[in-house]
Amino acid sequence: MSTVLLTALALIAYLVATGSVLLRIFHPSGPHFKTTFSAAVAGLVLHMLVLTDMLFTSGGQNFSLLNVSSLVCWLITVAVTLTSLRSPAILLLPVVYGFASLMQLAVLTLPHSVQLQHFEQNLGLLVHILLAFIAYAVLIMAMLYSFQVSYISSKLKQKDFAAMTRHMPPLVQAEILQFRILLAGTVLLGLALLVAALFMDNWLAKENLHKNVFSFAGFVVFALLCWGHAKLGWRGKTANILTISGAALLTLGYFGSRFVREVLLNTL
Repeated sequence: MSTVLLTALALIAYLVATGSVLLRIFHPSGPHFKTTFSAAVAGLVLHMLVLTDMLFTSGGQNFSLLNVSSLVCWLITVAVTLTSLRSPAILLLPVVYGFASLMQLAVLTLPHSVQLQHFEQNLGLLVHILLAFIAYAVLIMAMLYSFQVSYISSKLKQKDFAAMTRHMPPLVQAEILQFRILLAGTVLLGLALLVAALFMDNWLAKENLHKNVFSFAGFVVFALLCWGHAKLGWRGKTANILTISGAALLTLGYFGSRFVREVLLNTL
């Protein structure tokens, strides 16, 4: 089966999952979860098959900006889907599945560049990249959960209980999960930076400086937030601002320089 057909089928599956949640998001009985998760799992499997074909080529691993973005999107979608099986995340599912749909559309319509790597020749680099991708996905998920906490808190303050259904988690439970995810992502990001510093010869090279500075700044923000929450009880707006700031710094570090090199410079 061709990659184009697999991508189109993944797009349809994600759209079905998105629509299934949105059509009954505030219904007392909630969305049709069998339909939602069946479509979501189908989309994830198809997305994984597309990624395998795009990433692993006969000439090496193609880690172009589009492929990396698709991989990170897949990791986030998997993480949110699995987490939602244990803790309600009805507000996040249409956002995540909708973005995954847009990513499949991008794969279908945007030109594919080639950025070959040979990770089998550098185990330290492979470990660093795996940790970095997983950390980024987990921390973006923490940011999404912070939005959910803000929404629930806002509705409770307004006494708008009509918007609250049994498919939304209690505020305390949602907040505890948010900070657990945040702590896990911060630890993974710290490990990724440590591995890079210890095992990458060109860690401080000019071409990596932009990524390292922004990634380290993001780590400092997340670590500060974890400390502030544990010691000073930071939460609410303070936690949201710091989470969004850290996520923005990581995004600039992970994708900013590559976007400039692969997209902007190539179009000039």
